[in-house]
Amino acid sequence: MDQKFQKISIIGLGLIGTSILHAIRAKKDEYITTYAFDINPEHRNTVLKMGIATFVSDNIHDAIMEADLVILSIPVGSMKTVASLISSSLKDGAVVTDTGSTKSSVINDVSPFIPKNVFFIPSHPLAGTEYSGPESGFSSLFENRYWLIVSDKKTDQTKRLTSFFNDLGSIVETVSAEYHDKILAITSHLPHLIAYTIVGTASDLEADLKNDVIKFSASGFRDFTRIAASDPIMWRDVFLNNSEAVLEMLQRFNEDLSDLQKAIRKKEGEKLHSFFSRTRSIRKKIIEAGQI
Repeated sequence: MDQKFQKISIIGLGLIGTSILHAIRAKKDEYITTYAFDINPEHRNTVLKMGIATFVSDNIHDAIMEADLVILSIPVGSMKTVASLISSSLKDGAVVTDTGSTKSSVINDVSPFIPKNVFFIPSHPLAGTEYSGPESGFSSLFENRYWLIVSDKKTDQTKRLTSFFNDLGSIVETVSAEYHDKILAITSHLPHLIAYTIVGTASDLEADLKNDVIKFSASGFRDFTRIAASDPIMWRDVFLNNSEAVLEMLQRFNEDLSDLQKAIRKKEGEKLHSFFSRTRSIRKKIIEAGQI
């Protein structure tokens, strides 16, 4: 078996989908043919003008029928619909993966529509920005970023997929769906929920104070607004499809927040200092791991 995918289909031309196309193109591998599709004709036209895909199709079946690798780079809430749509056009031996931020829901939605001789290997790149749309993609998005594969064993197909993600610059690790969803609930989903809430609270303030909040935004609030600028459709689907893990982490967060509230009210300086020191060390470890 040839370990390299030669015909690759990208379904969904937002930040992740176009970044994959940019990264493939940057490798200048003349043996790779890429097919691109998005339900939005404006996105297709943008990708066509950028020239980052070999073929841009206005029909999803044309985009996947020849592909050795199909990547579903779409909101998790659309996975079931798209999987049912492409099922009959997937060729024997093809590998299907996705880039969704929830994994249990994607597996439940996609697996029933995968034909016998097609391999579905869920995955998720831990990379992104607050920007969305085809013009937001860039070739180095995945460099030195983790790309998680959900699989309970190594196969020829997982090895091929790992090699492909490595070629895009990613560090690949294999995890279970349940573990993935819990980890992402605390490292990604909960921070976005908090960011949306804080910015939402600011927007509900009376007019004069709200204007000054925007005018005098300090770095902390600016960081929250950056996160809260992320694609609302994507994040709506994330919270609906990973609700159990998010609610569990939100409960833990609320308990910790309640403890901090008591410490502030009781002016427990040592407790606050100890907590802030511990969390500061976590930030240092993230920097040392090169994930900034």
